[in-house]
Amino acid sequence: MSGKIERIAVLTSGGDAPGMNAALRAVVRKGIYHGLNVFGVNRGYEGLIHGEIQEMSIGSVADIVLRGGTILKTARSEEMRTVEGQQKAIKQLHKFHIDALVVIGGDGSFRGAQTLSANGFQVVGIPGTIDNDIAGTDLTIGFDTAINTVVDAVSKIRDTASSHERTFIVEVMGRNCGNIALQAGIACGAESILVPEIPYDLDEISDKLKRGHLRGKNHSIILVSEGVGSAYKIGEELRARSGFETRITVLGHLQRGGNPSAQDAVIAAAMGGKAMEIVLAGESDRMTAFVNQTVISSPLAAAYGTRRPFNRELYDLANELSI
Repeated sequence: MSGKIERIAVLTSGGDAPGMNAALRAVVRKGIYHGLNVFGVNRGYEGLIHGEIQEMSIGSVADIVLRGGTILKTARSEEMRTVEGQQKAIKQLHKFHIDALVVIGGDGSFRGAQTLSANGFQVVGIPGTIDNDIAGTDLTIGFDTAINTVVDAVSKIRDTASSHERTFIVEVMGRNCGNIALQAGIACGAESILVPEIPYDLDEISDKLKRGHLRGKNHSIILVSEGVGSAYKIGEELRARSGFETRITVLGHLQRGGNPSAQDAVIAAAMGGKAMEIVLAGESDRMTAFVNQTVISSPLAAAYGTRRPFNRELYDLANELSI
């Protein structure tokens, strides 16, 4: 990490997230503004290993700030997990005379970044994942958009649920993190929210459905984080307990697509700009983070520190409001 920075590369890796393009645009344009040659790596680490690298220009990132997905594409790379794959990646970086690499992605992507840094290469990470499950940052790029996508979908599902007097169980993304389910559930007034962080009681949920029915409520919405288990199985068990007809909707990859929200676009741009500041300062093994409404530089290892505690207070409030 010595000498003048002249050529940098940027890649997007792991699951795509709305706002990745906005971060990419900021990296490219701020880099060019400061006189750097900026290169884009197609298909994440897989593309890096195979030398899928091309120079970016101001025009190559025009009109992408509000576009979903990632124009650089993304791919999972099992080869990058091996020493041989990592050496191939480093060889390609040297071949293209790249001085520093910016990685936009989630925790798996950051693992690859740490490996490159440990091998003496300058690397900076930008957290981009809809799950908002990276420690060291209050928000990750894509989280806010994913919540709004869920709320929009649930508002449409609620119309059908009300018309047919049914209970709808909506499964949302989140792996082992219930942040999407919790915040979307609060925003759309879900009757129950099931998250992996807190045990749930189907008998208690069934009793809530029955109480609602007795006071004239003709439909219910239950949000289930995918880390909890199959929404279909939960639906069958609830139907057996309550006697109410249930329907299942799995939103799946719908939550990853679409234009980023204004908040995601702004945070992404700020993180891209901060990443370039870190690169120009000659620092490595760092990540950008959104903390207390400000984008800062943090050690990349912070992504694997203690995560923020699940917001139990907000979860309890959701239960109190859905009596």
